[in-house]
Amino acid sequence: MKLLLIAALGFLFSNLGFASEDRPNILFIFADDWGWGDLGCHGHPYVKTPNIDRLAKEGTDFHRFTVASGVCSPSRTAVMTGHFPARYNIDGHFAWVPSNAKRGMPDWLDTDAPTLPKMLQKAGYATAHYGKWHLANDMIPDSPTPAEYGYDEYGAFNCSGEQIPVHEDAMNTNGFIERAVAAGKPFFVNLWVHEPHTPFHTVPKYEWRFRDMESREDQIYASVLSHADDRIGQVLDTLNRLEIAKNTLVIFSSDNGPARASKPDELKLNYDTATGAGWGINAAKGITAGRRGYKAALFEGGINVPFIARWPGKIPAGKIDNDSLLSAVDLLPTFCAIAGAEFPADYQPDGVNQSQVLQGKQEAKLRKKPLFWKSGSNKKSKTHWVSYAVLHQQWKFVTNEDGSQKELFNIITDPYEKTDLAPANKEGVTHLSQLLEDWKKALPEKPTGKVFSNLRKK
Repeated sequence: MKLLLIAALGFLFSNLGFASEDRPNILFIFADDWGWGDLGCHGHPYVKTPNIDRLAKEGTDFHRFTVASGVCSPSRTAVMTGHFPARYNIDGHFAWVPSNAKRGMPDWLDTDAPTLPKMLQKAGYATAHYGKWHLANDMIPDSPTPAEYGYDEYGAFNCSGEQIPVHEDAMNTNGFIERAVAAGKPFFVNLWVHEPHTPFHTVPKYEWRFRDMESREDQIYASVLSHADDRIGQVLDTLNRLEIAKNTLVIFSSDNGPARASKPDELKLNYDTATGAGWGINAAKGITAGRRGYKAALFEGGINVPFIARWPGKIPAGKIDNDSLLSAVDLLPTFCAIAGAEFPADYQPDGVNQSQVLQGKQEAKLRKKPLFWKSGSNKKSKTHWVSYAVLHQQWKFVTNEDGSQKELFNIITDPYEKTDLAPANKEGVTHLSQLLEDWKKALPEKPTGKVFSNLRKK
């Protein structure tokens, strides 16, 4: 009888998936519109981010990480699927149904798409999502909830159903971590914070921290980033309290570069259907630290964002990696490799496993696998005219919709994209143009699958 009990307990514990040293927990913190320069450790003149700075001190700060879009929804699609978002016709943010239809977009990410949480869930991980979603929209009531993409638990906004208050993301994350640890399961959790997206939801405590600032707009911007940093600190403290920090990979990044008003205007209150009332775009003071362009651009100011990784004893502490060209599409294969999760039989990621680079075990190399971008933005401005971009080895090539405007950069030696080499390197332009054309031909003409709201019928 005793042997049977021991065997039964062993079966139960194996199915609970107890964490071990080779199956780390994963905490992925994804900010919204957080510019590369909006960190204390990146030299911001007045924004204070001591908790994120602590991650950089205890981990590695990768300076050359890029997301797969200059705007929210496609950027998040790449993280979820390991694919370029254009494969799903997701080139802009999910809005209300008429806007999605007008732009040839689906109304949400296909629930049949391969997703990171599904793969980790199958590998025995407890999975959760807290904070911003925006792989659908709160104005589309029949859109799928995050649960349908592989999350055991969630609390979100910019999704169907009840909207979680924006400042309760860390509290819910901590609760989930405690439950996962109590159950003995390794966990994967998204903490996708709202800041510093508009509207800016200020709290008196954090405004008071910056009460001596002359600019009301700067005070608002600094206060919301400080509030987000404090909440991130609360989760880091929970990892320490539960004595699991050593076995937890923590990533901090952002979905795209900082937003900026097109022109100076009066500071006004705005209302968002998902998050409520707050200050508008004229309080957006994010900086790119010299990178060209801002949010929605495919220049580096729109896609080169913070990326800090900490995993004590695995990832070097206090290191700056200024060479490795990492991408958001690399996250799924990297996390799966670290977690021991297998891909579905027919799945091929657009990214590559960067686990050795993260851990400092492999020197940065030029990317052999190209990166591609497609933008739904066609603004005729100095930094938002780019519709397509491709990065191959050291070369980044950008062009507009009809191919009439082209620029080429050596992104290794010229990360600020100051010198257009297209006139002097016609062979390089021809090669990259062909790569891009071949990729475009492989993209679907229109969305397919169960990705349309019933509201389209109306």
